[in-house]
Order: sequence, then C-alpha cells, then structure tokens
Amino acid sequence: MRPLDLVVLGIYMAALVGIGLHFARRQTTTESYFTANRSIPGWAMGMSLLATIITSVTFIAYPGAAYAGDWSLLVPGIMFVAILILIGSVVVPFFRHVVHMSTYEYFGRRFGKIVRLYSSLAFAIGHFSKMGFVFYLLALTISSMTGWNVNTVIIGTALITIFYTMLGGVEAVVWSDVVQGFVLWTGIIVSIAYLLFLPRQGPHAVLADAWSHGKMSLGSTSLNLDKPTILVLAIYGFFFYLQKYTADQTVVQRYLIAKTDRSALRGMFLGASLCLPVWTAFMLIGSLLWSFYRLTGESIPKNLTRPDQVFPHFLITHIPSGLAGLFVAALLGSAMAMLASDMNCLSTIGVEDFYFLARPQSTDKERLRMGRLIVVFSGLAAGGVALRLAHSQGGALSLYYTITAIVAGGLAGLFLLAFLIRKANRVGALAGIFANLLFTIWATLTLGGKTINLGRFNFPWHDYMIGAIGHLILFGFGVVFSFFFPRSKPIAEDLTLWGWRELRLSRTQSEATAATATQVLP
Repeated sequence: MRPLDLVVLGIYMAALVGIGLHFARRQTTTESYFTANRSIPGWAMGMSLLATIITSVTFIAYPGAAYAGDWSLLVPGIMFVAILILIGSVVVPFFRHVVHMSTYEYFGRRFGKIVRLYSSLAFAIGHFSKMGFVFYLLALTISSMTGWNVNTVIIGTALITIFYTMLGGVEAVVWSDVVQGFVLWTGIIVSIAYLLFLPRQGPHAVLADAWSHGKMSLGSTSLNLDKPTILVLAIYGFFFYLQKYTADQTVVQRYLIAKTDRSALRGMFLGASLCLPVWTAFMLIGSLLWSFYRLTGESIPKNLTRPDQVFPHFLITHIPSGLAGLFVAALLGSAMAMLASDMNCLSTIGVEDFYFLARPQSTDKERLRMGRLIVVFSGLAAGGVALRLAHSQGGALSLYYTITAIVAGGLAGLFLLAFLIRKANRVGALAGIFANLLFTIWATLTLGGKTINLGRFNFPWHDYMIGAIGHLILFGFGVVFSFFFPRSKPIAEDLTLWGWRELRLSRTQSEATAATATQVLP
C-alpha cells in the first residue's frame, strides 16, 4: 500500500479504537456490556444493523461473485427486506418484551432448558463459521494489496479484534457502526465513478457491455431445485433471513438496545432499507469490473487466481492514493465492528444460556468476567476457521451460503413452532430437532455422492436447500408430536402470536378507557 493510504488507514483505525476506549469505562455491568442499558437511538441502531449485515463478505465476495458470474446471489438479499415487511412490526416489540438479553431465553420459556441450549449452540456454530469467513476475506484483501502472508494477517487481525471487543462492549460497537455507514457509502460512490469513467469508451459503453453479456442477470428462472436458480436462492434467502429476524442474537440484540419499541421498529426498517442498495451497489461494482478489464484490455496478474481478489487489485492500481486507503479503512473497520458485535453476542449467550444456568448464584461481576473470556475464545476459534478457509477452493460467497445453509440448525422452524402453534410443547420441539439433525446429517454426507454415495438415495437438490428443508422438517415434526403428546400444563399466553396479539389489544383498550375517563373528569 502507498504511504498516504497507510496514513489514512492508521488515522481511521485509531479513531475506531478511540471510540472503544471512550465507552470502555462504562462497561461495568453485564446490562451495559450486552444491551447498552437499552439507551441507543433508533437511527443509530439502524446503522448498526447495516454494519452487522454488511461485512467483508459484501465488500469482496459480492463483487467477486458478479465478476465471475451474474447477480444471482443477490436474490437472498431481496428476501431480507421482504421478511421484515412481513413480520417486523410484530417480532420486534415481541422480543423486546419477552427476553432480557439472550434470544434463546424465549425458547427456554417455551420448551425448556434443553431446547434453549440447543438453539444457543446452533447459533454459536453458525456464527463461528461466519466470523471465520470475515477474518478470511479480510486477510485475502489485505494480502492482495500488500503481499503479506494470509495466515499472518488472519492471526494479527484476530488478536487486534479480540482486544478491541473486550474494551468497548456493544455501545462502542454501535457508535463505530455509525461511522462505518458514512465511510462505506463514500467508498462505494468513488469506486463506481472510477469504473464508469476510466475506460475511454465512457459510462454508457461500460454499462451496456455488462448488460448485454448477462452480467446483471438475477440468474435462471428454471424451476429446478438442483441448481442455484432464482427459486432456490429465494427459498434459501426466505428461511435464512426469517432465522435472522427471529432466532439470531446479533439481530435480536439490536431490538433490545433501542430506547423504545417505536425507535426499535424505525431502526430496523432503516437498516433493512439501506442493506439492499449496498448489496446491489457491490454487485454492480463486480459487473463493472468485468466490463472495465474487457474494454480496456488491461490484463490481470496471473497470481490473482480467485475472483474475490480482482476488486482489491483494482483499488490499489487505479484509485488515487488516500481514497484507496479510505476504502480499505472502511473494509477493515466494518469487518472489525461486525466481528466485535458477533463476539459480544456469543459472549451474551455464553454467559446467559450456559454460565448463568450452570452457576445461578454467580455475581454480575463474575458473569462480566466470564463474558470477556468467551470473547477471547470465540475470536481464536473464528481465526482457526479462517485459516482453514484460506486453503480451500471456490468462490467465497457460494461457500458462505453453503455453510450457513447446512449449519442453520432449523432455528427458523423452531421459532415458527413456538410462535404460531399454541399446542406446541417440549416433546414436539425435541422430536423436530432430532428429525432435523438426522436429515441434515444425511443430506450433507450424501450431497453429490462425494462423502457417501447411496445412489438414488443421495440428497437430490442443491446444497442451499438443506437449511430450508431442515426448518420445515423441524416445524412439521414439532406440530405432529405436540398433538400426539399434549402438554399437561398450560403455557403463558403471551408467548405465542395469538396470545401476544390478545394481550396487546387488551392493553390498548385499557389505555383508551383510562384516557376517556380522564377526559370526562371535571
């Protein structure tokens, strides 16, 4: 990297660390460390959601996917907004009133301790994988720009991020995210402008070339389920983001840190409305990169063997000194902020769902100390995943989708069972979990006949379908077994959609009656 880029990068990273240090003094309780005492404004919460969702997977893998193919992998992101419109106004206030810190408290109240522990563990496994991808893609980018060894970058980044996360808690993460959002859009606009105007043929020719060669297509409209068609990606995206909104601690934690229910809703809609344009912009960057190198005739170095490496190469070779440093700073800062958020969430469930259940007499100070230790462990584990990925083959985004589909854990199905079915009980939930695990093991091992080949009994569809089917299996088995083995004790009515709606309606009517009575008083 050029000297001015390094200066900009250093200043930016110092600012982020300064934010962490500023808020570190306030992290004296688990309530402040994990939920910021529910004091965050809605707009800041929305920006934090954007930074939580937009990671180095977006910065590097989205342009890489569009450069190598088309925009088909944008389809799951479209479902992110669709799911929020469908369920957001109910789910956000619901979680704010039924859980304290951990999302999985809800499953514990609904189905018991074993189900709570399972859901927490499924989330943790999935997010270790996600964090590993973020570390890996960050290291891949920096290595492409500097020539530094990927393994060294992964280890160094992991250690720095662990240190930063231990300092500031979720409050520092949120306000760092706000800074990220503004810098992110600056980098996107600059990159698109250079890709459009650098070729002598002009912006129209660049866009027309990408369009005419199908580089902006959303993919195949075929109804086949064995290839990543629009249908398969839409199904994957629906269940992936349903799980995000209903059973993912990193998102539900955003509901909890807002000041009020109304500000939480506004923040969620703000964050979702920003995510889709960002994803689209990075896909556009990948298509424009393809047209840029095609129209200019400029060759790409032979040592760049992955499509994920093309965008970082363009930044260093064509973006002016200083501006490239700003974009890389946004990449680094976004990755570190997201990792800090994930580590904080893993620490939350580690303390609330495991440590506190095992040691209910522990003090808040002891739980806070354990939370910091979990941050260290989760960071080191994610670094190990990244080192493994560094020696794998294939596009990063498709690998990411595959792993998140397989380790989904059926949590979206578990939420639907708990939230929609009044008669659902512990027996049904455990039966659904067991059936989902058996299916996932079979589908993963027989996928393509690579590990175990059972011939016509192999899993026949694309690997993105594994998670979606798993959610449906868990829900279906849960319903059937709950009806065959009914519970002996009634559940709290406010733990289902129907009871929650009745409770809210009753409160609204009571408040209206009280207001009317106040008005008629002399």
